[in-house]
Amino acid sequence: MIRDPKDLKRYNASERANHWLIGISFILLALSGLAFFHPAFFPLTQLFGGPVWARIIHPYLGVIMALAFLVIFFRFKHLNKMTPADKEWLAKAKNMVDGNDHDMPEQGKYNGGQKVMFWALAVCMLLMGVSGLLIWRAWFGFDITLVRLGAVVHAAAGAVMIGLIMVHVYAAIWVKGTIRAMWYGTVTRAWAKQHHRGWYRQVSGK
Repeated sequence: MIRDPKDLKRYNASERANHWLIGISFILLALSGLAFFHPAFFPLTQLFGGPVWARIIHPYLGVIMALAFLVIFFRFKHLNKMTPADKEWLAKAKNMVDGNDHDMPEQGKYNGGQKVMFWALAVCMLLMGVSGLLIWRAWFGFDITLVRLGAVVHAAAGAVMIGLIMVHVYAAIWVKGTIRAMWYGTVTRAWAKQHHRGWYRQVSGK
């Protein structure tokens, strides 16, 4: 892809590395987690060297993803505070889905939908982290009632998180020009002006 020198910088190298560390960890966790969730997915354990290694590796991958997400959370939480404009954007989201995104309220670096996704993922990560510790019996010995509760919460939060990430990926593909922001760190001025006018004016000075 040819990058125009006039393109706007959206993410620096460390932010992109942080994002991809979470993404790769999530894929590995989803594959190994599904293997434990239902017998139909059990063959996925072979991707990790068998069920024993999958069971050993899974929680350590969870720790890596949780720490990486914690970094990205504190990096971007101030940009994901909901505003009246975000609520208006969410109210008009159907118009955008129908192809009419010209009447959407002006947005900053992130729109209302992205902010909802950010906080939903944050809640899921919190639930996954706490419940994961409860059921990590190699290191912890919590009461069996907490372990059982943790197992249910972990499975439920994991299923929701998989759904959220699928929406996240689909949205990135659907909005043309978005993926390059995480590959190269830049977006075109036209993309920024159309989808994030407030941010465009802020970084371009126009």
